Amino acid sequence: MARNERVAEDEENVCIRCGVLPFASTPKQVPKFLLKREEQKQNCTKLNDILGLKELFSLEVWRASLAELLGTAVLVFAIDTIVISSYQTETKTPHLIISFLVAITVTILLLATLPVSGGHINPIVSLVAALTGIISISRAFVYILAQCIGGTLGAMALKAVVKSKIEQTFSLGGCTLTVVVPGHHGPRVIGLNTSQALWLEIICSFVFLFASIRMAFDERQAKALGRVVVCSIIGIVVGLLVFVSTTVTATKGYAGAGMNPARCLGPALIRGGHLWGGHWIFWVGPAIACVAFALYTKVIPHEQLTEG
Repeated sequence: MARNERVAEDEENVCIRCGVLPFASTPKQVPKFLLKREEQKQNCTKLNDILGLKELFSLEVWRASLAELLGTAVLVFAIDTIVISSYQTETKTPHLIISFLVAITVTILLLATLPVSGGHINPIVSLVAALTGIISISRAFVYILAQCIGGTLGAMALKAVVKSKIEQTFSLGGCTLTVVVPGHHGPRVIGLNTSQALWLEIICSFVFLFASIRMAFDERQAKALGRVVVCSIIGIVVGLLVFVSTTVTATKGYAGAGMNPARCLGPALIRGGHLWGGHWIFWVGPAIACVAFALYTKVIPHEQLTEG
């Protein structure tokens, strides 16, 4: 017993010599300026995570953006070709054929780019992924830049292979609100007015995000359904929205909801002319839909969302 007491005294003396305070002593308070400094460091870390500035110099991000560039270029070339050929052949149901072929094209391209970049090939998807925290703002910027360049290259490739008469007649398959047609008293403009087109763009873009992209970002559903099924559903949703937007208005001159600003930008840059008329709608409408969808996702647990 006496031996145990001596051991305890020796341990206490060693602690005192080492500068270790007894457990009963009052801990020292951390200075306020140190607490503020730590808080500032945490805020800077969070801001860096959101912006992801390091990804601007990441080789992996730029490699992934190359897949976005090529995927968007092929998308624009294929869809615009489908639009031109469907109307040029004067089929009885051009809208139905366009919608069906667009669904297949989108599905194939998503499957091709998904393993590399996450399969965005659309500025809407990249923007909403950044707004919901799936990817950083820097990565979204690189992706959107690549998609716009890809859309332009796709339109350039299409212009190189079609006749100038077809290019002028079908506006290079671009996104149009109105067209000029000959009339009894000279040329006249037919198409959809600005407010209707803007509302259609907002509604269709939001439905696109709600019905398909939300499912792709949901880890549980994506794993349960599988990559092929998810990409197929996204393609089907896009095809359905193209069909609905072109048939519900039944207006000649209106090409339907764009739901992809990069696809609309390419032909506008290469063909120009009346394609710039109301072009802002194909950017503002999807942007509003992205913000609305991001606000909607705030009511969904964040752990259900995952990248690509």
